Amino acid sequence: MKKCAEFGMKVFCVSLCCLAASFFISCNEKKANDGSITLTVWESTNGPDEFIKKAGEAFEASHPNVKIKFENVELGDSTGQIALDGPAGKGADIFAAPHDRLGSLVTGGHVLPTANADEIRSHILSSCVKALTYDGTLYGYPVSAETYALFYNKKLVKENEVPKSWDELVNWTSDFNAKNPGKYGFVMDTGNAYYTIIFTTKNGNRLFGINGNDRNNSNINNKYAVDGMKFFQGLKRILNVSSTDLGTATVDAAFQTGNAAMHITGLWNVVPFEKAGIEFGVAPLPSLPGDSNPAASFSGTRAMFVSAYSDHPAEANEFAAFLVSEEMQRLRFEITGAIPSIDIPLESPYAPGFLKQLEYAFPMPTIPEMAMFWEAMNSASKNIWDGADVQKELDACNTAMVGK
Repeated sequence: MKKCAEFGMKVFCVSLCCLAASFFISCNEKKANDGSITLTVWESTNGPDEFIKKAGEAFEASHPNVKIKFENVELGDSTGQIALDGPAGKGADIFAAPHDRLGSLVTGGHVLPTANADEIRSHILSSCVKALTYDGTLYGYPVSAETYALFYNKKLVKENEVPKSWDELVNWTSDFNAKNPGKYGFVMDTGNAYYTIIFTTKNGNRLFGINGNDRNNSNINNKYAVDGMKFFQGLKRILNVSSTDLGTATVDAAFQTGNAAMHITGLWNVVPFEKAGIEFGVAPLPSLPGDSNPAASFSGTRAMFVSAYSDHPAEANEFAAFLVSEEMQRLRFEITGAIPSIDIPLESPYAPGFLKQLEYAFPMPTIPEMAMFWEAMNSASKNIWDGADVQKELDACNTAMVGK
């Protein structure tokens, strides 16, 4: 009898445990299926993070079932990280990446096409459409457009002296240097392909062709590129400093301290220069010898991509599209100072210079060969500045990219 009672008690306890477990599972299922979801968004710090957080709050107000979760993954790291974390089920739903990584993202199967492509195309700048189109398909949602231009210190350069051509810049700088020992009329990062590419663009010459997708011809070592880089090499007569001592931080500091009259850089330096008390203006790049228009610069598009591994692609696309709305683009400009990806008036004394330069800018190519461009052209630029043979350096750069 005692054994039967013990057995009955055990059965009762087991039944009670099963009932409790069933109730726990039921509660969890209700919580998981109550319509609430969390979208994880990867972005950089120092401005973009604040934008995502505020945009998330605004989106959540009209979408109470959605929670936007910010995680810090810097722009240059997101492409590699989504390739690792996405398949493992722990990546972002939406992540920021520069448009020149698009080829790798698409061929790797890491991103989804833009859900409402026709609407987005009609809404954003044409340069952004071109930058985010791969094999005829639009990917991602552009949150800002960027390029660089000629910054000039208004205390050192009169408005009517701002050079329209590189020949004018050379002449002005030669005179300034002679009259102002210890200062520089002009500085730039001479070992950075992002900037030095401008000298290869004479007569409409473009890296990987006019559409940036000619995988057999880089155009980095043809006649126009060689002539342009020889001119670049000749600029050392007005900036007699080795490439090692002309890195981005060094030349930024030279302009920020008032020791350089002109500098090639982008919107990201507006706030630091303003905080330093420099009164400056922004103008389009000078034209190359033989050309009449401003030299063509690289343009970049910062985009939010929807991960191919997201469990909530519809909501992810909706939030990404929300970031391209006029309200959000104004908010992003206020927070980061970056040029919006849509055509809206901007209250900034510097915007006209950048917008004018964007008319002559071309998107960085997105084909996979671009992965080899940066190291190869950075090296070639440094070596050329320091006196190496231009043709040999550009031939080596071409070989690194296209293998011939």
